[in-house]
Amino acid sequence: MGQVVSQFIADYGELLVEGVRDTIIMTAVATLLAYVIGLPVGVLLITSTKKGIRPNAPLNTVLGWIVNIVRSVPFIILLVAIIPLTRLIVGTSLGVPGAIVPLVITAAPFVARVVEQSLAEVDGSLVEAAQSFGASNLQIVFKVLLFESLPSLVRGAALTFITLFGFSAMAGTVGAGGLGDIAIRYGYQRYQYDVMTVAVILCVILVQIVQTIGDVVSDHIDHHER
Repeated sequence: MGQVVSQFIADYGELLVEGVRDTIIMTAVATLLAYVIGLPVGVLLITSTKKGIRPNAPLNTVLGWIVNIVRSVPFIILLVAIIPLTRLIVGTSLGVPGAIVPLVITAAPFVARVVEQSLAEVDGSLVEAAQSFGASNLQIVFKVLLFESLPSLVRGAALTFITLFGFSAMAGTVGAGGLGDIAIRYGYQRYQYDVMTVAVILCVILVQIVQTIGDVVSDHIDHHER
């Protein structure tokens, strides 16, 4: 048994380590960029509602439609459909760079809704209190809405990372790299089910690590605020 494990590590150890690295990089970068886009959109969605701090029905409607339309497109279809755009932006549709563009596009609307939901949970009396003290809309957004919803935003970030983790595996069908690509090219296409099994186990472990970190950080922030 030990000899079999040693031989497996010798044959595929470096490949799997590279797959883990590529998966973490593409998912982490895509999550970060998705928040750069999705966070402001989420803030605009909640502040432009009828009961928001700056109601704007046309803006809210347009943003809502855009978010809903992009979210309704299955990732595998989006992945293939925007290959020309991906090549235009990063110069290739393969590997880690080629996966990041579709991951960001599919995640940004998801992030916007997560942020919107997190901010909607903030007690309205806190906003009213800030307004009574003469706080500007920008101060209310940063010091009330975002600050009070920070634990929820952290949990949302962990959820986004895990969601993109699954999408990154799906991106392996078009040679995007990472554990998904390894599971498909070696495990499925070459019938090396031991490789596919180990790749799946590594995915599960990484997801559990991210979820645990998200829970611990959000609980710590929540406890500190109280």
